[in-house]
Amino acid sequence: MKSNVTLAEMEAAHNLLAEFSYEKQPVERGYANRTLYINLSENTISEKPVTDEMKQLFTGGRGFALWRLWNAVDGDTRWDDPQNELVIAGGPIGGTTSYPGLGKSTVVTISPLTHSIIDSNAGGYFGPYLKFAGWDALEIQGKAERDVIIMINGDDGRVTIEEAPLENLDTHKLAEQLTEMYAVDERDKRSISVVSAGQAADHVLYSSLNFSWYDTRRGAARVKQAGRGGTGRVFRDKHLKAIVVRFSNLKGDSNNPADYATVRKAGRRINKEISELDDSQNQMRKIGTPFLVEIMDHFDLLPVHNYQFGAHPEANKIDSTVWKNAFTQGLPDGCWVGCTLSCSHAVEHFHLRTGPYAGDSVMVDGPEYETVAGLGSNIGVFDPLAIIEMNFYCDTYGIDTISAANSIAFAMECYQEGILTREHTGGLELTWGNAEAALEIIHQMARGEGFGATIGQGVRFMKQQFIEKFGADPDFLQDIGMESKGLEFSEYVTKESLAQQGGYSMALKGAQHDEAWLIFMDQVNNQLPTFEDKAEALHYFPMWRTWFSLHGLCKLPWNDILPANNDETDEPAKVPEHVENYTWLYEGITGNPITPQGLVLQSERVYNFQRVFNLKMGFGTRDHDYPPYRAMGPVTVDEYESRTDRYDKQLQEQVGIDPQGLTTVEKVAHIRKYREEQYEELVNTVYKRRGWNERGIPTLEHLRSLGIDLPEVVATIEHHQ
Repeated sequence: MKSNVTLAEMEAAHNLLAEFSYEKQPVERGYANRTLYINLSENTISEKPVTDEMKQLFTGGRGFALWRLWNAVDGDTRWDDPQNELVIAGGPIGGTTSYPGLGKSTVVTISPLTHSIIDSNAGGYFGPYLKFAGWDALEIQGKAERDVIIMINGDDGRVTIEEAPLENLDTHKLAEQLTEMYAVDERDKRSISVVSAGQAADHVLYSSLNFSWYDTRRGAARVKQAGRGGTGRVFRDKHLKAIVVRFSNLKGDSNNPADYATVRKAGRRINKEISELDDSQNQMRKIGTPFLVEIMDHFDLLPVHNYQFGAHPEANKIDSTVWKNAFTQGLPDGCWVGCTLSCSHAVEHFHLRTGPYAGDSVMVDGPEYETVAGLGSNIGVFDPLAIIEMNFYCDTYGIDTISAANSIAFAMECYQEGILTREHTGGLELTWGNAEAALEIIHQMARGEGFGATIGQGVRFMKQQFIEKFGADPDFLQDIGMESKGLEFSEYVTKESLAQQGGYSMALKGAQHDEAWLIFMDQVNNQLPTFEDKAEALHYFPMWRTWFSLHGLCKLPWNDILPANNDETDEPAKVPEHVENYTWLYEGITGNPITPQGLVLQSERVYNFQRVFNLKMGFGTRDHDYPPYRAMGPVTVDEYESRTDRYDKQLQEQVGIDPQGLTTVEKVAHIRKYREEQYEELVNTVYKRRGWNERGIPTLEHLRSLGIDLPEVVATIEHHQ
């Protein structure tokens, strides 16, 4: 796009392809009771009802999105088929302003990375505004011929598909342009939310989506990411440039709750805790998730050099004190109205050194812990300025920082081992800590050029290519390639936590921490000593955490702020007072009383349905529930010898083998055999607890007990018996 194109010229170049008017109606008890369906191939727009059965079985949010996608695709549908859909949904509790963290959306589609079902969530204002504009979910199918923008005007009751040839693809430009274009005036900018990707989403399989909100205090559009699994790649494959929603009449009771007093009761309790306790706990309002860096380093959990190690002497250069100083302090930083946890921090007036925007002063949202650990320690970079710049470009280009970090780290280790040379990389020195090379890779990803284009296809793709093209040892690459089901690992070292190994590898979408994070319970606090204890945790926590995505909630207010007496409760890891808050929220919004067990049951229905959906797509069995060995233990001699005392002691006490006189290679083999046997036993125990057979398929009896034995679900199970 020419830099001197004005907003008026951009808008004038829009070509209206389709228009749909609908009757505005208030949300009732958290539901808009409609889904907006758009087919980009046909340029058609219509509405579908949200039935009582949908609410009963799938609750909302991720559940609604899965159900819509299930009915749109078959087992042969691939991510880039027009038949594939991109579905975005909030949830019945989402959009509440008197309780923190209620602005989430969930995106569901067939993933370019995993070829199965991906769900990825994001903050920002889009999910609540979509609902208040009249829609519980947005279902997009087909492919446009040229770049288009979908505009949902909740004030006028009008939806349009507009050809949009001139706007910049990159999010930091596009979100600002569209916020200004569709807002009535400066004050109205807070009424606009934009979903976009970026230029890299035309090339990179793990491209993300950016969801915006307008920060009135900073006078800028800011973004949160639905980062995992390539949602942005599907978005751009459909020739979507952006989705815009406008809703200007936000009120505290826009959900029309059944009992607003009960909702406010829950809000008062947690907001008081945040006000009194956050500064002495995790300082989410000053630092956010990067408070974890030094904690992970202390417990040998911080990924270093492609997860070879768990700590580094230079970790202090990127720890929480650095980010506390880098982030603007004293401003409320919630990514949804009324979120008092306010963890969405930003680096302002950052001067870029590289790439197409070199010399520009920009605002950078984040970095979050995952980005600091991934694009920091995991690739050996301990320069916060380099991390901030990589963070900015990944966001505006539409690149998932977790997958990018692990893909670069994998390539760097291959370079370290001589599998790759400068000839292979186009002259790039992929040595640990080479921030300039990492930045160049990110710019190449955005252009779809050079070795960056290869790294942009993800770890699973690179493993196969390096075997075929460079003669690499397939067993070694399988061991060090930190992906499961095709999705790169979140940024935690799991070698000493069997429960977390299962939490990542048995996760429905791949190795993502939003399903189960059990490292502290298992490794640090030793609260899960038996297989049965681990299996119970791997049942409860994935089911519980699913609940947030059904309702449009962020999980951070659940366990990143704790009641003062939480340690005195019977099950402190579950944070029972906050679980009670959610029963109040659900009853207050919907009018339906519910117990903590009822909340988990809602999730269990959707969780098992998604497992069956994976089965429908050719996955969803035991074969796909294994991690790379590095997630279990030391692959190389260097890894073992970095922790010789620990591993020698384990050989003696756990395996029953005297390490004296053994070579390190022999010790590695003994440890491996033991840990792989332990993992097999864990899988057996977890499957039994979840009501699945030994192949990892939910039994018909279990599905009947959950009430999701729908004919098409039963047919899928029977087909795979």
